[in-house]
Amino acid sequence: MSSPLFLGLDVGTQGCKAIVYNAKENKVVSRGAYSYEILKSDVPGRAEQHPSLWIQGGVAALNEALSSVDRKSVKALSISGQQHGFVPVDKSGEVIRNAKLWCDVESVEEAKQLSKEWDWTLVPGFTASKILWLKNNEPENFSKLAKVLLPHDYFNYFLTGRYCMEAGDASGTGLFDTANRTYDSKRLGSIDSGLEDKFPQLIGPNEVVGTIRSEVAQELGLSPDVQVAPGSGDNQMSALGAGAVHEGTWVMSLGTSGTLFGLSTKPVLDPSGAVSPFCDATGSWLPLLCTMNCTTVTEEVRKSFGLDHESITQLAEKEAAGSSGVNFLPYITGERTPNWPHSSGVLTGLRPGSMRPGLLYRAAMEGATFSLLAGQQWAVKPA
Repeated sequence: MSSPLFLGLDVGTQGCKAIVYNAKENKVVSRGAYSYEILKSDVPGRAEQHPSLWIQGGVAALNEALSSVDRKSVKALSISGQQHGFVPVDKSGEVIRNAKLWCDVESVEEAKQLSKEWDWTLVPGFTASKILWLKNNEPENFSKLAKVLLPHDYFNYFLTGRYCMEAGDASGTGLFDTANRTYDSKRLGSIDSGLEDKFPQLIGPNEVVGTIRSEVAQELGLSPDVQVAPGSGDNQMSALGAGAVHEGTWVMSLGTSGTLFGLSTKPVLDPSGAVSPFCDATGSWLPLLCTMNCTTVTEEVRKSFGLDHESITQLAEKEAAGSSGVNFLPYITGERTPNWPHSSGVLTGLRPGSMRPGLLYRAAMEGATFSLLAGQQWAVKPA
């Protein structure tokens, strides 16, 4: 009899990654991936993707991972998703417009408005400001809004046909009562009197979303009784994968964004907004610090020189620490820690010969790293 297999899928900003886990052997036995990009836009601060891209990428990544295993041995799967993205869905279950992503800061004015009303710093990356932006700027689309979903919720909906949300990802909306692990009715009502009804049912970490739809089972070659776990946001799922399930264990994750987080047995509520008031995926809490610019910065340099990752990394290794005095302020997509949504990237310290790929790549890495360090120092400084 074949060992039971379990699928994991991360729906990220730059692509989808899938793994197949063999529970009996306690190891990952297969992987798959699919890359995509944020939609090009000339609008300052805009960062959007259409959710159909996630479905396309997720199915492709899963099929690649499943190509070398017995698909009928798969028992369950779970989704990790980029946080904060706003997926507006109409009453027919269709996506109304492109999803505004976590790194979209077009809603900066709405974030300021809500911060003032709530007496709490809401960064424009959080979902709440994006919903108010839709109401203010696209009222026709807002009038069609029937359900508010996050990226991983939308993928769960694709898999099962069920609308639901869990506390980990929901705590990144800005519309969640983190301490009590439920929606914040007052905040929801401050955006629109009917908004609370548009948020899906909350489920617990030990519940099952459902089984996969027959169409999904056929497309992936899986049994239709495969169960879908709640999953959570990418940071919450990273904490699980890294073993941060006990207080005192911290995780640093370097991707499109840079994050530092760890489990807490009590809610951490920071009115400055520097530390995000997240719940985790197990029933506890996950205070998190996030910078918006991490691998986005290094990728900007790599793509500019047309080099692959290995080649440009080798060149960067030959450069001295400190990048010969070249400093790369990495705020190329604005920043949330500190809350500078209109900031931009800056290169300083350039001299003749400085415009070489390895040096600029190292400067980009150092800039992104010290940006995260500065945020960490801000978060732990005495009150």
